[in-house]
Amino acid sequence: MITPNETAALLIQALPYIRRFTGKVVVVKVGGLPMTDPAAARSLAKDVLLLHSVGIRTVLVHGGGPQIDEQMKRIGKAPEFRDGLRVTDRETLDIVRMVLVGKINRELVSAVNALEPVAVGVAGEDGRLLETTQVDPALGFVGKVGRVRAGLLHALLDDGLIPIVSTVGADRSGQPYNVNADDAARAIAVAMKAEKIIYLTGAPGLLADPADPASLVHRLTVAEARRSIADAHVTGGMIPKLSACAEAVAGGVASAHMIDGRTEHAILVELFTDEGIGTMVCGEA
Repeated sequence: MITPNETAALLIQALPYIRRFTGKVVVVKVGGLPMTDPAAARSLAKDVLLLHSVGIRTVLVHGGGPQIDEQMKRIGKAPEFRDGLRVTDRETLDIVRMVLVGKINRELVSAVNALEPVAVGVAGEDGRLLETTQVDPALGFVGKVGRVRAGLLHALLDDGLIPIVSTVGADRSGQPYNVNADDAARAIAVAMKAEKIIYLTGAPGLLADPADPASLVHRLTVAEARRSIADAHVTGGMIPKLSACAEAVAGGVASAHMIDGRTEHAILVELFTDEGIGTMVCGEA
């Protein structure tokens, strides 16, 4: 059990970081996996609410891949991916909207509002918050964000609310599109001139040796991140996340972080302690 002196030491260590980030925008992206665990969802809600309570302008962006896969399998439809993007025909798009907008978003909003009624759910297609264009006709209704109505999110933050964004966008005709959540979070962070973007992943961060958890890479520049991807030192699902981190920083976000969303209070440890917990991508040294 933590002692009062240890608690005081932690608070003192956190104070300069709280002062530094108060009034700044922090975008947090979470996948669907934590929402399969009610305890993880509550822990995430507490962390997001604490950031909000100390004056950090927090935007939560979520995906929901595991839940979409599960719903598709229930109706006998096999998920299909190309280059990491979900092939989305009209039936799949209906499932994506139902799961992301109607289920996961509502659950996250409820988890925060059970603690304090400050969360509001926003779909990327609402008011064309995420204005999209089709990526490739072969992928179906898969969109890439071309424009973010950052003013809408700033208005909600100005009103003392926490926007929780589901990543279904729409084009200028109002046609909805499934949008990759990592890239949507990056686009939002860049448009809002965020101080930080934090990706909650199912790994400790970027590992120099994927088989060795102790080989965590704590810090990378944008150039180093891009070089790691180009040289195939990074593989699998880490590629889009590291790429999104690099592009976010290149777009003006001060720093991007990949941290282990399975670790309790990972966001707070990364933001408010000297050691941090994951991998940070920043500008050139």
